[in-house]
Amino acid sequence: MPKHVLSFIPSPPINGFHIGPLFIHFYGLMYVIGITLAIIITRRRWRALGGNPDLVGDVALWAVPAGLIGARIYFDITTPADIPHHWWGVFALWSGGLGIWGGIAAGAAAGIWRVHKAGASTGQFANAIAPALLVAQAVGRVGNYFNQELFGKPTSLPWGLEIALGNRPAGYAASSTFQPTFLYEIIWDLALAAFLVWLGHHRKIRPWGLFALYVAGYSAFRIFEESLRIDSSEHFLGLRLNFYVATIMTLIGLAWFAQSQRRPAITLPEAPADDGEEAEAGDADLDEAKAAARNSEQ
Repeated sequence: MPKHVLSFIPSPPINGFHIGPLFIHFYGLMYVIGITLAIIITRRRWRALGGNPDLVGDVALWAVPAGLIGARIYFDITTPADIPHHWWGVFALWSGGLGIWGGIAAGAAAGIWRVHKAGASTGQFANAIAPALLVAQAVGRVGNYFNQELFGKPTSLPWGLEIALGNRPAGYAASSTFQPTFLYEIIWDLALAAFLVWLGHHRKIRPWGLFALYVAGYSAFRIFEESLRIDSSEHFLGLRLNFYVATIMTLIGLAWFAQSQRRPAITLPEAPADDGEEAEAGDADLDEAKAAARNSEQ
């Protein structure tokens, strides 16, 4: 048996690689991979719902740039101390710094616009994309490992993350291993994605339901995560700003899910069995009621 057993996650020796004069950051590469996987997954799910898979590419063409812009704006507003001190610092995506809620808001707005313009159901499309977004976020968090960011309090747990001295916050120079909160989020995101897929296959989930659970479930985890993280953040009443955002979004997501699943019951018309004309009229009314119910779910 070896005398020394590794009892922590080592910090990465590099954060990118060169292709000729071009330097590829692992952080950006992980986002590209995550977005690609999200498109592939959503195409399969949208096709299974009877939708045109080509719509997914059109939505991504608009929603991805909008999401990145929204995520960066959110980051710049909520963590101004982490903006690089250059004129281009507010745009420096490659150095890390994307606020997920800003990305969701801007990306969702652009996506809803494109889906609505195509004449498809925005609620059904949202249900199709929800698990795919979680997979994309999980892959993106791998980039945080290479940037040595988004870690938590010092820990001596076997899975503690080694952080180079230059990347440790002020006051933590004596600590070498920290809670790998990005890893916890990866595990949670993938587990929640699997649950949403299972739920969609085994329960009758109405439009927007899975997306609402995505918002609630991810935000609920962030409440826990924000209690561990020690990276730079704006604080209010002693708590990180994102703690309050996560709490509000969790409540909004749960209320949204409850509302989306609440639909008026279809009242079946009464028709005498021995009256053919009234029975036919009743069937017509029932068909209209079913059509109205389907339209209300869009």
